[in-house]
Amino acid sequence: MRLIEQELSTLRQDLINMWRLVISQVSNAGEAILIFDKDLASKVNMREKRVDAYELKIDGFCESIIALYQPVAVDLRFVLAVFKINSNLERIADFANGISHILVNNPSVILDAEVIMDTHLQDMIDQVNKMLAQGLEAFENEKSNFAAAIFNEDSRVDEINEKAVHVIASYIQKNPDRAFECLELIGIFRKLERIGDHCANIAEEIFFYIDAKVLKHAPKDTE
Repeated sequence: MRLIEQELSTLRQDLINMWRLVISQVSNAGEAILIFDKDLASKVNMREKRVDAYELKIDGFCESIIALYQPVAVDLRFVLAVFKINSNLERIADFANGISHILVNNPSVILDAEVIMDTHLQDMIDQVNKMLAQGLEAFENEKSNFAAAIFNEDSRVDEINEKAVHVIASYIQKNPDRAFECLELIGIFRKLERIGDHCANIAEEIFFYIDAKVLKHAPKDTE
């Protein structure tokens, strides 16, 4: 095995490990909000430094491989894709951390069960968890068709977010005393929507690495 192949294999495993950690962070943050578990939210906050450490390690590794081995073709695409996926994963973890902070710092953020159900918060959390898992599966198995499904999932996340804002606005009109909690809930939806956007960014990088296609700013017609 070439030395660069050993380095790329190690880089690949580091990214997978970070990915799994971020999946756990998002899943725990979503569960904490749904069941009002401040301890679980605090756990997410405490593990944020582990994500940051992974990001710095992977960034440095990518830079070293480019500087020392000057990879070309698929090897170069792989390193560049890992570099960008790493950045997107770190941002996703930031949003999960932000969601958990809302619960830890504002214990009254959870509204009536009825309004939570009407906003489809559970569905949105399920969607972003699914997108993250699909991305990892696509990366590990080098299947760009798995990544293609993420674009449709992101559209669903956007739809839920838009509907949720209208539901919450209507709730505020009827319950003006709960306006602060409603704004915090809108913030949670916004963070989940941004997680979806970053998952779509990751899907673009998977296409770049596997199929040498640049999808940024292009219609997501991958069939």
